[in-house]
Amino acid sequence: MAGSNPRSGGPDGGDDDGDGIRTFPFPVDRSVLGVGMQIAPMGPDRTWRADAPLDRVHRIDFHIVMLFDAGPVRHMIDFTEHEAAAGDLLWIRPGQVHRFSRGSEYRGTVLAMQPGFLPRATVEATGLYRYDRQPLLHPDPAQLAALRAALDQLRREYEDTATLPLSLHTAVLRHSLTAFLLRLAHLAASSAEADRERSGTAFTRFRDAVEHGFATNHSVSAYADALGYSRRTLVRAVRAATGETPKGFIDKRVVLEAKRLLAHTDLPIGRVGAAVGFPDAANFSKFFHQHTDTTPAAFRAELR
Repeated sequence: MAGSNPRSGGPDGGDDDGDGIRTFPFPVDRSVLGVGMQIAPMGPDRTWRADAPLDRVHRIDFHIVMLFDAGPVRHMIDFTEHEAAAGDLLWIRPGQVHRFSRGSEYRGTVLAMQPGFLPRATVEATGLYRYDRQPLLHPDPAQLAALRAALDQLRREYEDTATLPLSLHTAVLRHSLTAFLLRLAHLAASSAEADRERSGTAFTRFRDAVEHGFATNHSVSAYADALGYSRRTLVRAVRAATGETPKGFIDKRVVLEAKRLLAHTDLPIGRVGAAVGFPDAANFSKFFHQHTDTTPAAFRAELR
């Protein structure tokens, strides 16, 4: 996987999970000495998987971090389009639905990590499975220089197969990878904290409440009452933070979850609706069409 123009593919071509979206496994056979990570440049002369166009929606069962040397690059993750510039990083976690852009030229460095390669303490310290964090990161010049230095060191260790026996080579890789990920995790946490500060306390509490309750609660008044705010206060806070209404914010989160379920699972459409708070399938279809200009069935069919 690493060292790729993410347009085409490999010999196994990935697995179909029964929901029509292919999941590509970590290609251990392409790693140097078979270790659980890969790092290499991205560029037009590279390939990933020869048998499947990755500009179709797909998943991976490993982590990818891309550091871009050029831009803009457009990349879809969980049905949100992200635009990365030179010096930005994109972190895609296992299981996320994503799609490479046919019109973008991916240049820079790509790192892949197999789940299980790092010990549990490192996984927890680096927030490897913090799906609530934004995938697109914008380091400042000092942060970028430090991340590049850590990534360059990791790549040198990865490519140096002559100085150490395999067990020590793998141990050094884990330490170097951990150093890079700790810097990356700090950047991700700092970005999240900055978002919270910009958003304000009222919006932050509302956002967290929606994240926990969107599957059963779509009422702005109910959220306002539970949080101890007036409806007017909540409207001002959400509009200042996002430019939209509280109802629009709730609906957007419901639509995202519905899209994930339609893409990830083969649940009947009625059960998808019930899972996001619509016991009546017709009401769910009407809601989904109103917010996406397509029906749930058509959306699912487009991905398959």
